Amino acid sequence: MIEKQKSDSVLFKWVHQIYSAALDAVSPEKLMKDKIFVKKDQLFVSGTKFDLSEYRNIYLAAFGKSAPRMAENLLEVMGRRIKGGVFLGHKENQEALPPLIYMKAAHPLPDANSVRAAKKLISLANRMEEKDLFIVLVSGGGSSHICLPTSDVSLKEKRYVVKKLMQAGADIKELNAVRKHISLIKGGRLARAAFPATIISLYISDVIGNDLETIASGPTYWDSSTYNEAVKILKKYHIWNSSPGSIRRILIKGMQGKEIESVKKGDPVLEKSYNFIVGDNEVALKAAAEQASQMGFRVSMLSSSEQGEAREKASYYLSLLLNRKEKIKLGSRPICLVSGGELTVTVKGKGKGGRNQEFVLAFLKEVKKNRIKEGGWVVLSLGTDGIDGPTDAAGAWASLETLRRTERLSIDLEKFLAHNDSYHFFKKIGGLIKTGPTQTNVMDLRILIVK
Repeated sequence: MIEKQKSDSVLFKWVHQIYSAALDAVSPEKLMKDKIFVKKDQLFVSGTKFDLSEYRNIYLAAFGKSAPRMAENLLEVMGRRIKGGVFLGHKENQEALPPLIYMKAAHPLPDANSVRAAKKLISLANRMEEKDLFIVLVSGGGSSHICLPTSDVSLKEKRYVVKKLMQAGADIKELNAVRKHISLIKGGRLARAAFPATIISLYISDVIGNDLETIASGPTYWDSSTYNEAVKILKKYHIWNSSPGSIRRILIKGMQGKEIESVKKGDPVLEKSYNFIVGDNEVALKAAAEQASQMGFRVSMLSSSEQGEAREKASYYLSLLLNRKEKIKLGSRPICLVSGGELTVTVKGKGKGGRNQEFVLAFLKEVKKNRIKEGGWVVLSLGTDGIDGPTDAAGAWASLETLRRTERLSIDLEKFLAHNDSYHFFKKIGGLIKTGPTQTNVMDLRILIVK
């Protein structure tokens, strides 16, 4: 659902078609069917062949926002070959997927369910032997779904540090470097537990550059970060001194070599571990660009790895708008710019919002600051998972009409921005995008149309 005004009906019909095509392209069903199939006893994953007859038992685990739909589709492909396993999700009454056990987990911060789920996964992995195959389906949100703090760290203490890092604007790689060093399952530790079984991990990527160390904190992949790096990150964001003593103690012990490190590159436990990206932000962007091109736009795909502070990126997009407006004057076709990645927000106010809503509100501020009073354009930013921060919106859109309306209603957009209250701004003025949870996650999508 897009909240819109009548004067923008054509613009939003266009932008809705474009972002819908992107979301369709990264649905777990499409991604799995495009990359995985079984022919007789041969499993093909992105062109790599595995002889299923070589394995005594095949187990499955799925965690992250796409877990239920990924698991359902893999079961369709594998038939009765799966002996058992676990899949995680957010619903109280998730439909059963025999022979898998369903366990509820939490996001964006883990809860007691996340701890129970992680313990179940470790228990499952510990039972595996050399002739077993462990298929692991990983997607964004997995870091919160599976949470198993070290024995001296409580769930409350881990939640505190993770929340503080999020509020300080730490990026996902920094966040996960800390998570991995106060965890018994992340940073390759799930693979260590499953050794000597064969592991096939399939990922829907929600991180810049498809970094397998970072997706869901890399439970079946090697980790280059260290205890020393985790300490530096907490100090960088001025969280070290306020961190619980239990966390500081374990990180210091790790730096002294008194704690076992996360699994490193070349570790023997990874000799039979195979990893495949089945979907990412670039897939979404290409689908958006193709749809826009079919609609008659001149399309530019900017980047699938945008990062940085949302407000700073909004200033850059204002320069893109001004540049494209000049080209439009020369009589070219309407222009559509598409891009992706994941921005951050340094939270200083007590308002409500997410990085996508903040980006669009900051873009409006830039338009107002530069006194742009005319032209047909629309900007949109949304999370492909359908969730932007702790809100029920995926993101937001805005146009020149949005700015005009704030002026007619005497709404101080800069005040909302100062309080990180983008959600209530767009709820008041119109512009929230509500898709509901999409059960996929390939970071964010941004669209700028100029006509």
